Amino acid sequence: MKGQQQTGMALEMKKVLITGGAGFIGSHLADELLAHGYQVRVLDSLDPQVHGEQRRRPEYLAKEVELIVGDVNDRSKVDQAVKGVDAVYHFAAAVGVGQSMYEVAHYTRVNNLGTAVVLEALTQNPVQRLIVASSMSLYGEGLYKSESGVPRTVGERTLEQLKASRWEFTGEDGNVLQPMPTPETKQPALASVYALSKFDQERLCLMIGRAYNIPTVALRFFNAYGPRQALSNPYTGVLAIFAARLLNNNPPAIFEDGLQQRDFVSVHDLARACRLALETPEAAGEVFNIGSGQPLTVREVAAKLAKVVGKEAVRPEILGKYRVGDIRHCYADISKAQRVLGFTPQVRMDDGLAELSSWLASQAAVDRVAQASAELSARGLTV
Repeated sequence: MKGQQQTGMALEMKKVLITGGAGFIGSHLADELLAHGYQVRVLDSLDPQVHGEQRRRPEYLAKEVELIVGDVNDRSKVDQAVKGVDAVYHFAAAVGVGQSMYEVAHYTRVNNLGTAVVLEALTQNPVQRLIVASSMSLYGEGLYKSESGVPRTVGERTLEQLKASRWEFTGEDGNVLQPMPTPETKQPALASVYALSKFDQERLCLMIGRAYNIPTVALRFFNAYGPRQALSNPYTGVLAIFAARLLNNNPPAIFEDGLQQRDFVSVHDLARACRLALETPEAAGEVFNIGSGQPLTVREVAAKLAKVVGKEAVRPEILGKYRVGDIRHCYADISKAQRVLGFTPQVRMDDGLAELSSWLASQAAVDRVAQASAELSARGLTV
């Protein structure tokens, strides 16, 4: 098989479990692994917020995938899932910064406790590699630099500053600090319950992996986009949220002034990085940023998406509001992933959006953004 010819690691690791593998990223990873000769098992609760109330097996999930429907907090299901596998990708998580700030118990149960249950099962059924999906959200603000190029770390913006719509960070001289690529060495600054839970997942996996001699890799995903995103989930990735608005002829709602910078990475590149983390012996015990390494403003991304879906007339709504837990700028320094994993993004943004547009043409989406915004506003989580 192709993958087995490429690396001795693949020869040893033939059967792989992906928790949360029926979702957007997990299903693309399943395709990537199948294409390289692996057998794939998935454990997924088929959460209605992502998969709809019917909780059916997604049509896009490859037929070769063995699906176990169950929750990561159900130890019996987890034991069933890890039995006989050589490696585990732990992707199961409740996702979304805003929602995490009021569904605190739910996010903590799924993300923190669910990870603990998976890890306890692995202490009884050790595997040759554990890979955990972490998140760029744990950085809080990205790394900045002064006008003279000196790197700077920043804290959180003050409420007074945000109410005055002073969105940017400034140095002691009053000049605006410029964002720069954020490396894995930047200290976490946990600005949301979601960020805290992802950091907890990452640290728990690396800690238990080290203690029980399970080679473990943490991948800090930046903003993934592509087909199969849950369009009716108002707490998913920003591109899916914008797509749901545009498909319903509603304007994308953009917080602050829309000039905040993010790193958007194709799900195909991300899936390939995940496979490389499995097959690269030197990755064990390490943490990697997985992104494009290229910053784009949220306004730019909204405009690009509107153009490819033929909705340029639907102008975005710039809210001029701040959402608790949001950060201003963050994009990835991917030099470590390039050096150790041999990872280089291959999908250009325009090509990735064209593929997304083709997929969107056959999709229907329930626009729940207004409902989600009302939830945040009612709790005082927008300013």
